[in-house]
Amino acid sequence: MNIISHDPLNIVIAGVGGQGNVLCARILGRALMRKDYFVSIVDSFGSTQRGGSVHSRIRASQTKCIETVIPKGLAHVIVSLEPLETLRMLQEYGNPETLTLTNSQPLFPPEVLAGKQDYPDLDELQQAIKELSHKSWFLDATAIASDVKAPLAANVVMLGALIKTGIVPVETEEIEEEIKGYFSESNAGPNLRAFRAGFDAIKGIAFQHLTFG
Repeated sequence: MNIISHDPLNIVIAGVGGQGNVLCARILGRALMRKDYFVSIVDSFGSTQRGGSVHSRIRASQTKCIETVIPKGLAHVIVSLEPLETLRMLQEYGNPETLTLTNSQPLFPPEVLAGKQDYPDLDELQQAIKELSHKSWFLDATAIASDVKAPLAANVVMLGALIKTGIVPVETEEIEEEIKGYFSESNAGPNLRAFRAGFDAIKGIAFQHLTFG
């Protein structure tokens, strides 16, 4: 398992209300704390409980207690459950060395569904994300979750993909134990399937060969 390249390591997990980024942050944070990392987590919510922008900022250090706020432009990793939110987070927390991992399936806000606003062209959106990231990867976590009969667990698919990258110093089994502890027995099974599917979906991608500049 890799050692954190930067101390603290700054991770942003983003989405919109109802997608479950807060849950992912809690599972990841608990796993890190069990390994004796100092961890801080702060959640920011948009104007609406469901459909508004939501993101969690996680900071992990091997050596010290740390401030809860990730400084602007200093995210090492951005994981997003929705592509437009990746771009938003890059504009606020990104820098030329930031790595991004994005669910390619958009979730249109109510204003777009009502025809009051336009959603960016997906190809142009992905291109913008690529240009603003040191490295960027896209997977259809929504479809993957549906394929393993866990349609509400795209967030856990993305968590599995993040763990596979090797950036975060947590083993697969440690996250699986947190999932078992967090969910009821009936819900743990689908979420474990989603986690493993996300882990397998990104098996050809090796973030761990990169270091943060």
